[in-house]
Amino acid sequence: MASQVKSFAESAKGFTKSPLGIIALFIVLVYAFATIAVSFGNNLTDQIAPLIYFLVIFPVIVFIGFLWLVSKHHDKIYGPSDFKDEENFLKMKMSAVASLAAATAKQPEEDNNESTQQQINSIVELVSKTQPQKSNESGRKWKNKILWVDDRPENNLYERKAFESQGIEFSLALSTNEAIEILKNNKYAAIISDMGRKEGQQEGYVLLEKIRKSGMQTPFFIYAGSNAPEHKMMALERGAQGSTNRAQELFEMVMNRISNE
Repeated sequence: MASQVKSFAESAKGFTKSPLGIIALFIVLVYAFATIAVSFGNNLTDQIAPLIYFLVIFPVIVFIGFLWLVSKHHDKIYGPSDFKDEENFLKMKMSAVASLAAATAKQPEEDNNESTQQQINSIVELVSKTQPQKSNESGRKWKNKILWVDDRPENNLYERKAFESQGIEFSLALSTNEAIEILKNNKYAAIISDMGRKEGQQEGYVLLEKIRKSGMQTPFFIYAGSNAPEHKMMALERGAQGSTNRAQELFEMVMNRISNE
């Protein structure tokens, strides 16, 4: 008996390393206590029937709950140990922080109302609560892919590195026409576009309009030079999911949207 208890304790310790393991451990314990109550409940005749109903119905409820959790919140059921190792997990986080900090540093000072220390603190807090995207099964790899449309992709190098550290892959397009051609044969979790390009000063809206007219509802985010409230509102009215000129805000909007898909 002692060896069995020790073995269970060691297994339970492993379960506590991820949210999904904790849920599984809770289910096992609840079911075990209910079973013990039924086994030794000869003198609890009035209470035995509800326990038996519970033992029958509980697995069904758990199964339905598990399906809902996996389909709607699959990105939140992993812990650091679910990656290759915890050191690699921390490196991913540190890489995202460093890349976002570098992207923020190159923004105009008038667009930053926070001190350098405040910016770093907010970036660390954001990245710490962001769940890295796990590799999706065949046929759904698009869940980790973003199409970024910008005629000067070198300007977004640090931003892309921040996303890539969280498991995101990118396809790059330099123009509206190139983006449309790519979208004909590929599916993406999101599209990020600049606004002004060689084709026109509002080419971001031109691309957005063409995409929406085709019936495609892929989340669309504008990463441009303005962060004015009226421009944010205009982007939403035209069918975009967000607009910003701040790397940190873009990272948060896009990762939250992808994680909730």
